[in-house]
Amino acid sequence: MSQPITPPRKVSELVVERLTERVEQGQWPVGSRIPSEPELVAELGVGRNTVREAVRALEHAGILEPRRGDGTYVRASSGLDAALGRRARTARALDVLEVRGVLERGAARLAAARDDAGALARLRAALDDQVRARSGTGPGSDAAFERADVAFHSEVVRAAGNPLLAELYDGLDHALVRSTAAGDARRHDREVPGHEEVVDAVAAGDPDGAERAVARTIATVRAQLLGATEAGTPGPSGR
Repeated sequence: MSQPITPPRKVSELVVERLTERVEQGQWPVGSRIPSEPELVAELGVGRNTVREAVRALEHAGILEPRRGDGTYVRASSGLDAALGRRARTARALDVLEVRGVLERGAARLAAARDDAGALARLRAALDDQVRARSGTGPGSDAAFERADVAFHSEVVRAAGNPLLAELYDGLDHALVRSTAAGDARRHDREVPGHEEVVDAVAAGDPDGAERAVARTIATVRAQLLGATEAGTPGPSGR
């Protein structure tokens, strides 16, 4: 029986694969600017229209993001990240927080059971960054703390040593920023000790303790979100 003839693939599809590999392999991290169109043309040995078509396809997939006058940036590390991010951005903050709690509690257990010195060192460094951000004052200090906060929780998940779990979590990254709500000094002072408990439990190889510590930090944020709602303040998702 004869085999069906497979039509040749478009060059732009091959370029999409090549560019996607660079994102997924971390050569182009999320938030970084990709090479310019002329640079990609020269590097890949294809025409401008081919590069333009491939980049546009990745923009439609949510992986790349054009910024007027500033080039094209990596928005998500995979199509899964992009799809999760789009869905999470329209979800209620409390719903995102519940998903975050499920992922982080399990990740904390795995991290504590792994006994990975490198992962623990990265977790401690993320905590140190947050402590420094807490002491900041002036414009942008709250935003710096929020970034450090999200980075810490992301590091907890990465410490579990499961790349798929980390990818799922990263797909929620933008919504996670909203789910932490606007920062204030009181929240900063409450959260850092809770994160210290998480690090201590992971360092002690205590999965139960690590899970409980994460659950307490999530409960702190949940109470803040509910308090803001009861006070008539819009939640971070605007809903």
